[in-house]
Amino acid sequence: MKNIAENNIIHFKNVTKKKDGIFANFKANGVRGGVLFTASISVDISAAEVDPADPLEKIIEECARIAVREFKKADLQFEGIQAAV
Repeated sequence: MKNIAENNIIHFKNVTKKKDGIFANFKANGVRGGVLFTASISVDISAAEVDPADPLEKIIEECARIAVREFKKADLQFEGIQAAV
C-alpha cells in the first residue's frame, strides 16, 4: 500500500467558532509532480451554504468540496520572489 501522503488526501480536523464565523478545518497531504506538500485549509461554513443546525456530516461534506476545489486551483508563489513571464 502506498504511503498516505501519496494518496493526495484532505483530512477533516475540526470545526472552530471564531468571532468572524464558524470554520471547518482540514489538512491536505500529498505528492504532486514529485513535490511533497502539506497545507491547512479553513472553510467558512457560510460559504458552503449550510446552516449550523445541519448535521455535522453534511457540513463537513460541503466544506470539503469547497476545500478540494479551491486547493486544486490555488496559485502559490514564494513570498518575496517574483518571476518574469
